[in-house]
Amino acid sequence: MSSLLKEFVNRTDFDSYEDFKNNFDFKVPKNFNFAYDVVDRYAKEDPEKIALIWCNDFNEEKIFTFKDMKKYSDKAANFFKTQGIEKGDAVMLTLKNRFEFWFCIIGLHKIGAIPVPATHMLKTKDIVYRIDKASIKMIVSIDNEELISEYEKAEKELNIKLKKISVGEKSLENWKNFSENIKNCSGDFQRPTGPQSTENKDISILYFSSGTTGQPKMVKHDFRYPLAHIITSKYWHDAIEDGIHHTSADTGWMKAVWGGLYGQWIVGTSVFIYDYDRFDAVNLVEKIEKYKINTFCAPPTIYRFLIKEDLSKYDFSNLKYITTAGEPLNPEVYNKVQEIFGLKLKEGFGQTETVISVANFVWMEPKPGSMGKPAPRFNVELLDTEGNIADIGDEGEICIETSSMPPGLFQGYYRNQKKTDEVWYDGYYHSGDTAWKDEDGFLWFVGRNDDIIKSSGYRIGPFEVESALISHPSVLECAITGAPDQVRGQIVKATIVLTKGYKPSDGLKKELQDHVKKVTAPYKYPRLIEFVDELPKTISGKIRRIQIRNEDKNKS
Repeated sequence: MSSLLKEFVNRTDFDSYEDFKNNFDFKVPKNFNFAYDVVDRYAKEDPEKIALIWCNDFNEEKIFTFKDMKKYSDKAANFFKTQGIEKGDAVMLTLKNRFEFWFCIIGLHKIGAIPVPATHMLKTKDIVYRIDKASIKMIVSIDNEELISEYEKAEKELNIKLKKISVGEKSLENWKNFSENIKNCSGDFQRPTGPQSTENKDISILYFSSGTTGQPKMVKHDFRYPLAHIITSKYWHDAIEDGIHHTSADTGWMKAVWGGLYGQWIVGTSVFIYDYDRFDAVNLVEKIEKYKINTFCAPPTIYRFLIKEDLSKYDFSNLKYITTAGEPLNPEVYNKVQEIFGLKLKEGFGQTETVISVANFVWMEPKPGSMGKPAPRFNVELLDTEGNIADIGDEGEICIETSSMPPGLFQGYYRNQKKTDEVWYDGYYHSGDTAWKDEDGFLWFVGRNDDIIKSSGYRIGPFEVESALISHPSVLECAITGAPDQVRGQIVKATIVLTKGYKPSDGLKKELQDHVKKVTAPYKYPRLIEFVDELPKTISGKIRRIQIRNEDKNKS
């Protein structure tokens, strides 16, 4: 059986980006449900097709076919039903990269319940916030002692009793073990009819936003959402029929379903999952070589770690295509990655609220540092402060026109109309990110609106300065922020994590300042440099520049 791609799009092959942008469209079935219309369809028509390849750091490996996926997701659905889970109930999943995540999320889709994936790094206050805001009815979590303790503290603080399911080998008091309980559940779950059946407009998944600028918001997507990842997988990742794709992402981050579930399975490629305890660049590379990964996606942070290692002894001949998203890509990283892998890294841009909305698609010659061009069905414009379309070369906010509501664009913030109205007005979704467009139509990221520095009348985007610093061999990671200054209003500050072998010194500060002056406009150089062991980040791994700014305000 070939992939199901043709079932859901008007065309599959295009001659150019222009052909793709102008002519691609979705064929959205009535009452589409990914669990039944993709997973179970493969299980019926091509049961031995490989869906998931999983391994960890303890030499454990599991391979699941679509027949397996149907059986275990049906068991999960039947088990969750015994726990009282019905259509519309919110279920929080903190499963790291355990293979049970895929059983659970598909099983919840079958019921019509709402999966709320979250990272295992949550603390009590984060859990309390999420349980309260989303009215969580059940928790499914890895049996990590620290995380279990945080959940139990949250339960006490909220004075509620939750359904609690643990995944792992441990026997925990007041927690039901997932594996033990699904053993006796039926491996057949019938698609609901009537009021319990799902409709395209229903909420299929809730993700909390990354919280880079404040409290996370609940982003709701409908049941059409998985179809939008056809663009992600086929035309950005370049995933191939019966290939193996790996996206490096924790299931608590939306990138996991971007690159480890929906689009990949529709296209017909297998998903590889590496469930590591602690990230190690060399271990990841060994897995890419061992499992013969064909297409690979990771955030720039991971590529920055990879290029600092000696990878000359590894065989990357099976690796055909590499992509990146999650934060802007520095040109220096692009160039070094190309040296190592012999491949051009294709950057893309999207948010929790969208799918891939701007990217360097398969037909495009990438410009290092540019995030590419708009995806089809996404009418992306750069709007100035007056709401007008910015001229070529001028900065504007990345906005998506909403009259056509393409699959993949969020349905608003769950239970928060005020926040929805703040970003969705005048016929556009306002992303909060600033970019500029060149004469060839490529978009270039400048920064989050809140992160742009205003110094002595200049507007300075953090990304350009960060790219300049990253090109110096001593810099592993950095964050550029505006620090308060009585004369200039703000000055450029660099908070830097050094590469192994370098130590902080006044001499190194001066060297880095001179380096930035040579690489970019001299007025953008960091007048203030602070060396740190690590940067403050959200639980999804994004740099929290707001935290650095607030700490600097408190010092001043």
